Amino acid sequence: MSGADWEAVETVYRVLIADDHAQTRADIRETIQADARFLVVAECVDAAEAVDAAVREKPQLCVLDIKMPGSGIAAAWEITSRLPDVCIVMLTAFADDQLLLSAIRAGAVGYLLKDMDPKRLTAALADVLEGGVAAIPRSLVLRMLDEFRDRSARRRSVVQELGRATLTSREWEVLNLLGEGYSTAAIARRLVLSQITVRSHIASVLRKLRVPDRESAVRLFQQRRD
Repeated sequence: MSGADWEAVETVYRVLIADDHAQTRADIRETIQADARFLVVAECVDAAEAVDAAVREKPQLCVLDIKMPGSGIAAAWEITSRLPDVCIVMLTAFADDQLLLSAIRAGAVGYLLKDMDPKRLTAALADVLEGGVAAIPRSLVLRMLDEFRDRSARRRSVVQELGRATLTSREWEVLNLLGEGYSTAAIARRLVLSQITVRSHIASVLRKLRVPDRESAVRLFQQRRD
């Protein structure tokens, strides 16, 4: 292998794509792999599958749909806790500043919109991987800056406490559903789990968050989003 060929191999970035829509995954894969700097090593349909594939394949970059089953936010928390050097970029249809902030807190370094020019996608991803600024739409940057200027002790303590929790993707999913008012039985139906399994996940969440009951866990979770 020549020196030039070896250099080309060295600059290939391994990418994981997670989105529950097959056509969207195909479009993202086609766009990314048209650029010789990228190689798609895994495609996933939900948060749990994304976490498993990330741990197995160890990509440099994960491109996650924020609203996929199990939550892209939950997947980001779990992947970055297990693989702290991975770059997480959310690719979403929602130009929502609260979702952006949740993504950043979960460890994402980018938040891109699905309606962006495909020609700009790989440039934005490569910039992040090569140490550039976070890939965020200009329209959302000012709102994000305003939010992070709030340095109150309450906000810092909430973010730090949840950041230390290292919940699994399933635990984040259960906590999110608790926050939406779902009962144990309703969560079990929604996630196709037994109620015993759901209670086990809730008990693990309470232990990791160091709170006495599910109401306290929900309050902590909701403060993180406020």
